Parts: sequence; structure tokens; C-alpha cells
Amino acid sequence: MTVNLLDLDAPGLTAFVTSAGQKPFRARQLLHWLHQGCESDFTRMTDLAREFRQMLEREAVVAAPKVVSDSTAADGTRKWLLQVGTANAVEMVFIPETDRGTLCISTQAGCAMDCGFCSTGKQGFNRNLRLGEIIGQLWWAERTLRADARAAGNPDPGRMISNVVFMGMGEPLLNFDNVLPALRLMLDDHAYGLSRRRVTVSTSGIVPFIDRLAAECPVSLAVSLHAPTDELRDRIMPINRKYPLRELMAACRRYLRHSPRDSIMFEYVMLAGINDRAEDAQALITLLRDMPCKVNLIPFNPFPAADFARSSRETIRHFAETLTAAGLIATTRKTRGDDIDAACGQLAGRIEDRTRRAERVERREAAKARVGEGLVQSPGAPRAEPPLVEVAP
Repeated sequence: MTVNLLDLDAPGLTAFVTSAGQKPFRARQLLHWLHQGCESDFTRMTDLAREFRQMLEREAVVAAPKVVSDSTAADGTRKWLLQVGTANAVEMVFIPETDRGTLCISTQAGCAMDCGFCSTGKQGFNRNLRLGEIIGQLWWAERTLRADARAAGNPDPGRMISNVVFMGMGEPLLNFDNVLPALRLMLDDHAYGLSRRRVTVSTSGIVPFIDRLAAECPVSLAVSLHAPTDELRDRIMPINRKYPLRELMAACRRYLRHSPRDSIMFEYVMLAGINDRAEDAQALITLLRDMPCKVNLIPFNPFPAADFARSSRETIRHFAETLTAAGLIATTRKTRGDDIDAACGQLAGRIEDRTRRAERVERREAAKARVGEGLVQSPGAPRAEPPLVEVAP
């Protein structure tokens, strides 16, 4: 059976190498070729023994997810659609800046969180991505960007991706068993050698796994907050009904004891008339007053069938000024790649939804319509729907 070497972390490579009768140090060499060199041709791995290279050609491959489409926005942001199975495709985005190159990667085909303002969440959920499908995004993007730089006349472009953010499709902490080895490969000096400060995991607030991340591989943490009260967050982020703000804030404080940064990043998408009012700003100040943090205000990026509108530029500016005047650090994220649907909240890909969310939404809307038309009797006040996923601690 052929082994995809991108599906193996450092211990897995060591086990593979030793099972082939090679010395353990060969695994370190192989790790270097695969991830520092982004090499897939075993014949080029010239410091490996010939017999070992011949064995690799027979029994192993280096296979990243297949690229379905490649789009570049006017601002240079680049989005790739990657096939992860016959019916599923995920998206990743590269954001070039003067002082850094940031890759936004996906961890699941779809997402079970059902956040109302996110295009991915509208599609439902299919499955977790494997290690090779996660680290394969970084491997393929780095390899491709280096090749493009060489083609443009730079003979030795060096590292093209300096930062990685787990902010693409899916909830990273619900795929912890594959995200963890991917993180360790990114940090490994024999692989990508990234700093813990330059790798960021974003979560909607899966409290038990925030604690596990702190214990096992602390990197920079971003929390998708988006509402300052439980009442509002329950409405737009169903996961809050399982892990309310009190528990989430406590987990963030615990994380700070291990974090490579001295603050937590809280992401806050600005939704017109929903969470952008003066009272929302004051509630957010109260919630975060004693938390070492930065607040990243994100202009809502519309998508088809979105139920929200973007806050006005003036509203966002005033909201940020209110937070700053109260002593919080508040920034407004620059929208990048929205002309190719690569901006925050717009990633959609192609998902075969095992949760059948669209069918359930259609039935729910039809039921509401029948109630409105008087065809059926209303059962009374609507009951809040539970989250679409059960999260095991």
C-alpha cells in the first residue's frame, strides 16, 4: 500500500523509515526535503541512500490536495480551490503584504458551527481533513509561490509564507487530532520552522480544546467573539449555548499562561443594527475590560443568501474609537480579496453536506411561512435551536 508522506508527522516518518531498515536520522533528512524543500521527487533527495530512494519510489508518494481553481484578486490576494474527495472542495487564501506573507488554511470540509454570518456555515458539514490535507495546503502553496518567484526572475526566493492562520473553512479545534500534528510540523525547525507567534488558531470557542491546545501546543489564539452578551451570541453563534461567555473568557485567561503572545485576539464581525450599536460597544468594554487582548473589527463581507448587512464605515470608526477610549486595543481589518470571494467569512468551496442543513432550513422556512399565512397554528414562542454538533470534552 502506497503511503502519502504528507500524512505523517515527525514521529510517523521516523516509524516509517525505521520499518524500512533505515537509521532514524534519515527521517530528519526526509522531513527537511519534504517540508523545507517542498520536494516531491525522490530522485532529487541526493543525500538519501540510493536503495532508500528506490524504496520510496515504490512505496511512497507526496500528494497534496488537487487544485481545482486558482484566482487572484486585484489587490494580489490569491485563492485556491482544493479537491478533498470526489464531492468536496475547500478553499485556502494567500495574502501578500510588504513585510509578510500570510496563508489562511482550512481544516474541515464544511463547518458544523452554523454561525449565521459565515458562508461556510451555510453549506453544512461533511468531514474533518486529514493531516496531509491540512499540511498539504502549506506545502503546495509554499512550493507554488517559490516556483512563481523563480519564474519571475528571483533565483533564490527563500520562504514565501511567514504566517499561517487557521481561519479558513471549518472549526480547527473540532479537528484537534489532525490540527495538532500539523501545528507541530509548522513549528519544527527541520520542517517549516515557523514561530509560535506567527501561527494562529482561530476558534468559535470550544472550551475543552482551548485548554488542550494550551497544554499541548500553544500558538497564537484568535477567538471568534462577534457578540458581547450571551443573549446576542446565542442568536448568531449557536456554540455559545454550550460554552457561554463566562466559560469562554475563563478559558482565554487560562490560555494566556501558556500563549506565546501576551494577549488574545478577539475577532468581531460588524453587522449593521445587530452588534454595532453604542450599547454593544459598552457591553464589549465591560466583557473585556480586565482581559489582555486586542479586538479586530471585521467589516461583514456579504455572500449570497446572507441575512446580514455590513455596518457603515462611520459606525465601525465610531465603534473602534469607543473601545480605544476605554483602554482597549482595537483595529479594523482591511478587507482583502472580496472581489474573488476570498475575504473573511466568504469561503465556501463545495461540500456534500452530511448534516442536511439546507433541507432543514428549507423545512423551517416553509413552516414559518405556513404559520404566517395562517395555515397552521403557531406553537408559541420559538425555541432556540441547539448547536448542530455535539462537542465531547
